[in-house]
Amino acid sequence: MTGKSTYTVGLLVPDLANLFFAEIARSVEDRGHELGFNLVICSTANNPVKESQYISLLKQKRADGIIIATGLSNDSLLAELVKQKVPVALIARDMPSLTVNCVLVDDFNGGYQAASHLIKRGHKRIAAIAEELRIASSRERIRGYRHALEEAGIPCDDELVLVSDYTVDGGKRCMAKLLEQPAPPSAVFACNDLLAIGAVQAVREAGSRVPDDVSIVGFDNTLLATIIDPALTTIAQPIQEMGRIVMDLLVGQISGEDHYKQRVILLPKLIVRGSSR
Repeated sequence: MTGKSTYTVGLLVPDLANLFFAEIARSVEDRGHELGFNLVICSTANNPVKESQYISLLKQKRADGIIIATGLSNDSLLAELVKQKVPVALIARDMPSLTVNCVLVDDFNGGYQAASHLIKRGHKRIAAIAEELRIASSRERIRGYRHALEEAGIPCDDELVLVSDYTVDGGKRCMAKLLEQPAPPSAVFACNDLLAIGAVQAVREAGSRVPDDVSIVGFDNTLLATIIDPALTTIAQPIQEMGRIVMDLLVGQISGEDHYKQRVILLPKLIVRGSSR
């Protein structure tokens, strides 16, 4: 990635079927267009082999820089990019061991807000449906959820924390298991909107109602959160701001103007809608 600029940037995402990453891609693309850069989007399914192949392709095509949003990116591969002085930035993921530009949301704070909201509504048996816990953002959201429970004097029941892939079907399966418990939860915090929507479907299929029987809170505030019925209470990530900032940081690095790497942490915001009471 040396020589004449190609005004091209690569973006690695896990899955564009997840609207959060689709909206991230759109925000990065919009800012890139304003700055005169084209975006090449690579969907990796969090597969380290595909990540490596896409990065090799981007280097062959002489992309000026790479933005990584994958949750299970090959850390050694990322370290090698830094060693090679390839302009690289992270969005919606963190790697404190490397000095790279990074834009993320305060996931701990988001999980804490979600659980606190449900606690304030009087819920005491609050479940959580997490994404793969190897993903730092998911771990932090669950850590925030647990902290809110502990702060309120509510015991953390490990049987109420289930792990799923980040799909609607995954959320549906986990919610069905929670409803089968002898003392099912009255509220659920799902670590993304897809999981939350799956949970809503499972509650309905069990003959119960959201939020009358089970309150549900998601995370991301994608378009899906506003079109499901009832509309989803969720933790909003500032997606447009995240995309703008990460593109600005990467372009600054590409141009040689930015010699200091930044770790930008943005605050999420609770959006209360009809799925919680």
